[in-house]
Amino acid sequence: MAQDDTSLPRRAGWGPGFAHWSLGLTVASLVVAATGLTLARYDVIAKLAGFAAFVGGGVLALLALILGLAALVIGRRADSPGRAKALGSTVASLLYVGFLATRPLAAGDAPAIHDVTTDLSDPPRFEALPLRTDNFAGVGTVENWQRIHAQAYGDLRPITIAKPVPVVTAKAVRLAEAAGWAIIRSDPAGGHIEATASVSYIRFHDDIVIRIVPIQDGKGSRIDMRSVSRVGVGDLGVNARRIREFLRSLAAS
Repeated sequence: MAQDDTSLPRRAGWGPGFAHWSLGLTVASLVVAATGLTLARYDVIAKLAGFAAFVGGGVLALLALILGLAALVIGRRADSPGRAKALGSTVASLLYVGFLATRPLAAGDAPAIHDVTTDLSDPPRFEALPLRTDNFAGVGTVENWQRIHAQAYGDLRPITIAKPVPVVTAKAVRLAEAAGWAIIRSDPAGGHIEATASVSYIRFHDDIVIRIVPIQDGKGSRIDMRSVSRVGVGDLGVNARRIREFLRSLAAS
Protein backbone atom coordinates (compact mmCIF):
# COMPACT_ATOMS: atom_id res chain seq x y z
CA MET A 1 0.00 0.00 0.00
CA ALA A 2 2.88 2.32 0.85
CA GLN A 3 4.39 1.62 -2.52
CA ASP A 4 1.19 2.77 -4.23
CA ASP A 5 1.13 5.97 -2.19
CA THR A 6 4.69 6.92 -3.04
CA SER A 7 4.05 6.30 -6.73
CA LEU A 8 1.26 8.88 -6.90
CA PRO A 9 3.49 11.99 -6.78
CA ARG A 10 5.78 10.46 -9.38
CA ARG A 11 2.85 9.80 -11.73
CA ALA A 12 1.47 13.26 -11.13
CA GLY A 13 4.82 14.64 -12.23
CA TRP A 14 4.38 13.00 -15.60
CA GLY A 15 1.44 15.28 -16.41
CA PRO A 16 3.41 18.48 -17.11
CA GLY A 17 5.94 16.51 -19.11
CA PHE A 18 3.27 14.91 -21.28
CA ALA A 19 1.62 18.32 -21.71
CA HIS A 20 4.92 19.84 -22.80
CA TRP A 21 5.59 17.13 -25.36
CA SER A 22 1.99 17.24 -26.57
CA LEU A 23 2.21 20.95 -27.25
CA GLY A 24 5.57 20.58 -28.96
CA LEU A 25 4.32 17.81 -31.23
CA THR A 26 1.18 19.79 -32.06
CA VAL A 27 3.23 22.79 -33.13
CA ALA A 28 5.61 20.53 -35.09
CA SER A 29 2.69 18.86 -36.89
CA LEU A 30 1.27 22.20 -37.99
CA VAL A 31 4.67 23.44 -39.14
CA VAL A 32 5.34 20.26 -41.14
CA ALA A 33 1.90 20.35 -42.77
CA ALA A 34 1.93 24.07 -43.53
CA THR A 35 5.44 23.95 -44.96
CA GLY A 36 4.80 20.91 -47.14
CA LEU A 37 1.46 22.13 -48.45
CA THR A 38 2.74 25.63 -49.19
CA LEU A 39 5.85 24.39 -51.00
CA ALA A 40 3.67 22.06 -53.07
CA ARG A 41 1.17 24.83 -53.76
CA TYR A 42 3.89 26.85 -55.47
CA ASP A 43 5.45 23.75 -57.09
CA VAL A 44 8.69 23.98 -55.13
CA ILE A 45 8.15 20.30 -54.33
CA ALA A 46 5.89 17.72 -55.96
CA LYS A 47 2.17 17.79 -55.13
CA LEU A 48 2.25 14.28 -53.71
CA ALA A 49 5.26 15.19 -51.56
CA GLY A 50 3.26 18.07 -50.12
CA PHE A 51 0.34 15.77 -49.42
CA ALA A 52 2.72 13.30 -47.77
CA ALA A 53 3.87 16.11 -45.46
CA PHE A 54 0.23 16.75 -44.58
CA VAL A 55 -0.23 13.07 -43.68
CA GLY A 56 3.06 13.03 -41.79
CA GLY A 57 1.92 16.03 -39.79
CA GLY A 58 -1.21 14.05 -38.99
CA VAL A 59 0.90 11.27 -37.47
CA LEU A 60 2.63 13.82 -35.23
CA ALA A 61 -0.75 15.28 -34.32
CA LEU A 62 -2.00 11.81 -33.35
CA LEU A 63 0.96 11.35 -31.01
CA ALA A 64 0.29 14.81 -29.59
CA LEU A 65 -3.35 13.86 -29.04
CA ILE A 66 -2.40 10.72 -27.12
CA LEU A 67 0.05 12.57 -24.91
CA GLY A 68 -2.39 15.41 -24.35
CA LEU A 69 -5.13 13.03 -23.26
CA ALA A 70 -2.70 11.28 -20.94
CA ALA A 71 -1.72 14.62 -19.42
CA LEU A 72 -5.38 15.52 -18.88
CA VAL A 73 -6.12 12.19 -17.22
CA ILE A 74 -3.15 12.57 -14.87
CA GLY A 75 -3.96 16.22 -14.23
CA ARG A 76 -7.48 15.32 -13.22
CA ARG A 77 -6.15 13.73 -10.05
CA ALA A 78 -3.47 16.32 -9.39
CA ASP A 79 -3.61 20.05 -10.04
CA SER A 80 -1.07 19.88 -12.84
CA PRO A 81 0.43 23.20 -13.96
CA GLY A 82 0.44 21.89 -17.52
CA ARG A 83 -3.30 21.22 -17.69
CA ALA A 84 -4.13 24.30 -19.81
CA LYS A 85 -1.26 23.48 -22.15
CA ALA A 86 -2.48 19.90 -22.50
CA LEU A 87 -6.04 21.02 -23.15
CA GLY A 88 -4.99 23.41 -25.93
CA SER A 89 -2.75 20.90 -27.68
CA THR A 90 -5.40 18.17 -27.36
CA VAL A 91 -8.08 20.30 -28.99
CA ALA A 92 -5.77 21.44 -31.81
CA SER A 93 -4.43 17.96 -32.54
CA LEU A 94 -7.93 16.47 -32.38
CA LEU A 95 -9.15 18.92 -35.03
CA TYR A 96 -6.19 18.06 -37.27
CA VAL A 97 -6.54 14.30 -36.87
CA GLY A 98 -10.31 14.51 -37.25
CA PHE A 99 -10.06 16.50 -40.47
CA LEU A 100 -7.54 14.07 -41.93
CA ALA A 101 -9.58 11.04 -40.91
CA THR A 102 -12.79 12.35 -42.49
CA ARG A 103 -11.30 12.97 -45.95
CA PRO A 104 -11.99 9.42 -47.20
CA LEU A 105 -15.50 9.63 -45.74
CA ALA A 106 -16.12 12.84 -47.69
CA ALA A 107 -15.39 10.93 -50.90
CA GLY A 108 -18.23 8.52 -50.20
CA ASP A 109 -18.04 5.49 -52.49
CA ALA A 110 -15.95 7.20 -55.19
CA PRO A 111 -13.83 4.60 -56.99
CA ALA A 112 -10.05 4.72 -57.38
CA ILE A 113 -10.08 6.30 -60.83
CA HIS A 114 -9.03 9.79 -61.89
CA ASP A 115 -10.31 10.02 -65.48
CA VAL A 116 -14.04 10.77 -65.71
CA THR A 117 -16.13 11.47 -68.78
CA THR A 118 -19.63 11.56 -70.22
CA ASP A 119 -18.64 9.29 -73.13
CA LEU A 120 -16.87 6.05 -72.26
CA SER A 121 -16.72 4.72 -75.82
CA ASP A 122 -15.23 7.90 -77.29
CA PRO A 123 -14.00 10.31 -74.58
CA PRO A 124 -13.25 13.87 -75.69
CA ARG A 125 -9.59 14.11 -76.65
CA PHE A 126 -7.02 16.59 -75.47
CA GLU A 127 -5.23 18.46 -78.23
CA ALA A 128 -3.33 21.20 -76.38
CA LEU A 129 -2.92 19.54 -73.00
CA PRO A 130 -1.03 16.23 -72.71
CA LEU A 131 -2.84 13.24 -71.24
CA ARG A 132 -0.76 11.72 -68.43
CA THR A 133 1.34 8.76 -69.55
CA ASP A 134 0.16 6.58 -66.64
CA ASN A 135 -3.50 7.35 -67.18
CA PHE A 136 -4.57 3.77 -66.43
CA ALA A 137 -2.67 3.61 -63.14
CA GLY A 138 -4.74 1.64 -60.66
CA VAL A 139 -6.97 0.02 -63.30
CA GLY A 140 -4.50 -1.45 -65.78
CA THR A 141 -6.64 -1.54 -68.91
CA VAL A 142 -9.22 0.50 -70.78
CA GLU A 143 -11.79 -2.22 -70.18
CA ASN A 144 -11.29 -2.14 -66.41
CA TRP A 145 -11.53 1.64 -66.39
CA GLN A 146 -14.77 1.54 -68.40
CA ARG A 147 -16.28 -1.10 -66.11
CA ILE A 148 -15.42 0.73 -62.89
CA HIS A 149 -16.49 4.06 -64.36
CA ALA A 150 -19.85 2.71 -65.56
CA GLN A 151 -20.61 1.21 -62.15
CA ALA A 152 -19.71 4.36 -60.22
CA TYR A 153 -20.83 7.12 -62.58
CA GLY A 154 -23.63 5.67 -64.63
CA ASP A 155 -25.50 8.97 -64.30
CA LEU A 156 -22.91 10.91 -66.30
CA ARG A 157 -24.27 11.51 -69.78
CA PRO A 158 -23.85 14.17 -72.47
CA ILE A 159 -26.40 16.93 -72.53
CA THR A 160 -28.08 18.63 -75.48
CA ILE A 161 -28.88 22.31 -75.79
CA ALA A 162 -31.08 23.80 -78.46
CA LYS A 163 -28.50 26.37 -79.55
CA PRO A 164 -25.75 26.27 -82.18
CA VAL A 165 -22.20 25.21 -81.35
CA PRO A 166 -20.56 28.69 -81.31
CA VAL A 167 -23.18 30.03 -78.89
CA VAL A 168 -22.89 27.05 -76.54
CA THR A 169 -19.09 27.16 -76.71
CA ALA A 170 -19.05 30.84 -75.74
CA LYS A 171 -21.36 30.12 -72.79
CA ALA A 172 -19.15 27.23 -71.70
CA VAL A 173 -16.04 29.42 -71.80
CA ARG A 174 -17.72 32.06 -69.67
CA LEU A 175 -18.78 29.46 -67.10
CA ALA A 176 -15.29 27.97 -67.02
CA GLU A 177 -13.72 31.38 -66.46
CA ALA A 178 -16.24 32.15 -63.72
CA ALA A 179 -15.26 28.88 -62.04
CA GLY A 180 -11.64 30.03 -62.01
CA TRP A 181 -10.39 27.58 -64.62
CA ALA A 182 -7.40 28.52 -66.77
CA ILE A 183 -8.54 28.36 -70.40
CA ILE A 184 -5.84 26.68 -72.48
CA ARG A 185 -7.67 26.47 -75.81
CA SER A 186 -11.01 27.71 -77.05
CA ASP A 187 -12.37 27.05 -80.54
CA PRO A 188 -15.95 28.41 -80.81
CA ALA A 189 -16.44 27.23 -84.38
CA GLY A 190 -15.06 23.76 -83.70
CA GLY A 191 -16.74 23.39 -80.34
CA HIS A 192 -13.53 22.51 -78.48
CA ILE A 193 -12.43 23.81 -75.07
CA GLU A 194 -9.49 22.78 -72.90
CA ALA A 195 -8.88 24.14 -69.42
CA THR A 196 -7.13 23.44 -66.13
CA ALA A 197 -8.76 23.61 -62.72
CA SER A 198 -7.00 23.76 -59.35
CA VAL A 199 -8.23 21.82 -56.33
CA SER A 200 -7.72 22.59 -52.62
CA TYR A 201 -5.03 24.73 -51.00
CA ILE A 202 -2.28 22.59 -52.47
CA ARG A 203 -3.66 23.31 -55.96
CA PHE A 204 -3.78 19.85 -57.47
CA HIS A 205 -4.29 20.37 -61.19
CA ASP A 206 -7.09 18.67 -63.14
CA ASP A 207 -7.29 18.98 -66.91
CA ILE A 208 -10.65 19.38 -68.62
CA VAL A 209 -11.76 19.01 -72.22
CA ILE A 210 -15.23 19.89 -73.51
CA ARG A 211 -16.48 18.69 -76.89
CA ILE A 212 -19.50 20.38 -78.48
CA VAL A 213 -20.86 18.96 -81.73
CA PRO A 214 -23.83 20.06 -83.87
CA ILE A 215 -27.12 18.17 -83.93
CA GLN A 216 -30.52 18.92 -85.44
CA ASP A 217 -28.98 20.38 -88.60
CA GLY A 218 -26.79 22.68 -86.58
CA LYS A 219 -29.62 24.21 -84.56
CA GLY A 220 -28.69 22.26 -81.46
CA SER A 221 -25.55 21.00 -79.74
CA ARG A 222 -24.45 17.89 -77.89
CA ILE A 223 -21.94 18.52 -75.10
CA ASP A 224 -19.51 15.92 -73.78
CA MET A 225 -16.97 16.56 -71.07
CA ARG A 226 -13.91 14.90 -69.60
CA SER A 227 -11.97 15.76 -66.42
CA VAL A 228 -8.64 14.11 -65.55
CA SER A 229 -6.46 14.51 -62.45
CA ARG A 230 -2.77 14.95 -63.25
CA VAL A 231 -1.52 13.01 -60.22
CA GLY A 232 -2.78 10.22 -58.01
CA VAL A 233 -4.90 7.14 -58.63
CA GLY A 234 -8.22 8.22 -57.13
CA ASP A 235 -9.75 11.69 -57.09
CA LEU A 236 -12.20 11.43 -54.15
CA GLY A 237 -15.03 12.00 -56.62
CA VAL A 238 -13.87 15.51 -57.54
CA ASN A 239 -13.90 15.06 -61.33
CA ALA A 240 -17.39 13.59 -61.42
CA ARG A 241 -18.75 16.40 -59.24
CA ARG A 242 -17.11 18.96 -61.48
CA ILE A 243 -18.72 17.50 -64.60
CA ARG A 244 -22.17 17.27 -62.99
CA GLU A 245 -22.08 20.83 -61.68
CA PHE A 246 -20.68 22.34 -64.87
CA LEU A 247 -23.15 20.65 -67.22
CA ARG A 248 -26.03 21.51 -64.89
CA SER A 249 -24.99 25.16 -64.95
CA LEU A 250 -24.47 25.13 -68.70
CA ALA A 251 -27.92 23.62 -69.31
CA ALA A 252 -29.49 26.26 -67.08
CA SER A 253 -27.65 29.23 -68.62
